[in-house]
Formats: sequence, structure tokens, C-alpha cells
Amino acid sequence: MNIVLIGMSGAGKSTLGVLLAKALGMEFVDTDIVIQQQDGRLLQGIIDDDGIQKFMETEEQIVSELQLKNCVISTGGSVVYSEKAMHALKQGGLIIYLHVPYEEIKKRLVNITTRGIVMKRGNHLQDIYEERIPLYLKYCDNTVDCSNMSIEQCVSEIILKIRQLKH
Repeated sequence: MNIVLIGMSGAGKSTLGVLLAKALGMEFVDTDIVIQQQDGRLLQGIIDDDGIQKFMETEEQIVSELQLKNCVISTGGSVVYSEKAMHALKQGGLIIYLHVPYEEIKKRLVNITTRGIVMKRGNHLQDIYEERIPLYLKYCDNTVDCSNMSIEQCVSEIILKIRQLKH
């Protein structure tokens, strides 16, 4: 069984994912890194060179084809735009949505233009945040509210939710 972390860029999926994998004795995979390795470019490079649509097709293909077992998987914030990718992730795992309030995300994402965030021209961070929240809620098995919690507290809370879901 995999543990899949979804949420906005800056929610802490990669940071928490590594610690969660350690705590649970599982492997850790960051789908953004897998995409970069397979494509040979940074996420922002793919978006800049090929456009958002092509990036999302690449993300969908790579994430849908992952064959992982007993992994904590950190996903890109935009993975929820792909029903195919989300279905593939849900097949082998529990999906945990890391919720962080907009104001906190805004503080954390200082480097929004270089971060490889799927954002249509003219959109602002808040537009994306509001667009994605219903998708995160639609696909998740459980939500962990990471606001006002330390990294260690978040990891403990995720482990608690996973244990509840398994029973």
C-alpha cells in the first residue's frame, strides 16, 4: 500500500514525505523529480519550452505509469487535474490531502515563477488555490490540516490518519 500526498505547491509534500517514509520504513518518491529525470529538464523548463498543456500530458503519462509498492509518494500540485493519474494513484494507495491555508502558501511560495507551478497566464496564486481545493477534496481519502503545526506534528497527524483509514 502506498501513501500519496497531494496538495498545493508549498504545502510540504516533499519535506513531510521524506520524514513520513522514514517514520514508516517505506520508500519515498517525488513525482516532480521523476518527471524531471525522465524529461531531462526542470519542471519550469518544461512549462516554459512546451507549455502548460504539454507539461500536464507528460505529468499524467509519467504518474499513471508509475509501478510503486510500499512508497510514500509526493505529487506535484497539479496532478489533480488528471483524473487518469489520480485513479492510478488511488489504485495502490491512500491519498492524503495536506491542507494549508492560502495566506500560509503565499508566504511559503516566494519563488513562484521558477517553481514549476502550472498557472495559466493572467491567473494568480489565489485563483489556482481556489480552483484546486475542490479537486484535492474530491480525490483524497483523508485531509490533514497542516496549519499551525510543526513538521513533526504534521508527520504524526498523517500517521494517525493512515492508521484510522486502515481500520
